[in-house]
Amino acid sequence: MIEEDDRFAASGSDEADPAADDGLEVLAMLEAMFFVSPDPLAIADIEEALSETSAEAIRSGLDAFAKRLEAPGRGLRLEAVAGGYRLITQPRLAASLKALFRFRNRKRLTPASLDVLAIVAYAQPITAPEIHEIRGTDPAYSLRVLVERKLIRVIGRKRVVGRPSLYGTTKEFLIHFGLESLEDLPPVEAYGTRVVPAQQRLFPVAEGEVMPAADAEALDADRGDEPDEATPPHTGQED
Repeated sequence: MIEEDDRFAASGSDEADPAADDGLEVLAMLEAMFFVSPDPLAIADIEEALSETSAEAIRSGLDAFAKRLEAPGRGLRLEAVAGGYRLITQPRLAASLKALFRFRNRKRLTPASLDVLAIVAYAQPITAPEIHEIRGTDPAYSLRVLVERKLIRVIGRKRVVGRPSLYGTTKEFLIHFGLESLEDLPPVEAYGTRVVPAQQRLFPVAEGEVMPAADAEALDADRGDEPDEATPPHTGQED
């Protein structure tokens, strides 16, 4: 008799609020998806993966998941970045996490590479000679490092003599610095510099001056041209 009552109670609770179980399942799926994804997840990607769940339920689940992570004692939070969402650690835990990884993160960007990255971020699209003009030193090595780290990429060629490569930032740049878009970059005027974002950039690019990278590479292949910007051998010193 007791067993029957227990079964009845359990059955009754399921029938009383089936939506609650559905909501918990959505939360569980969201938590698992963010845990396994190396990149931020866009809502469209989540909706595609959870095709049997309504868009309203997914958005409600995201709101509920974010609120749960805001509770005291949680080590993670949900962050909107680069057009999607990702899990990040709570800022208050930064000191302990830095201590944990102080011997594991040996590949930091040098000050020279950070200078070049900042110039590209605020003045893109921009060429290596233009960066050289701003800094006064050859940025070739820093540019190679930043391209290898996928923080910048060649977005085209400038339609001038030599067709120099034009550099711009990547989605990985936004992710690395926790930015939703380039509009979230802090204003540079506070740092005493006149380099401004692309809308009023230091080296304006006239309409028609930019040749898409794919077109430039095809033209180089047809002509048998050498690369426009030779990369000097690495001497072990940063520029």
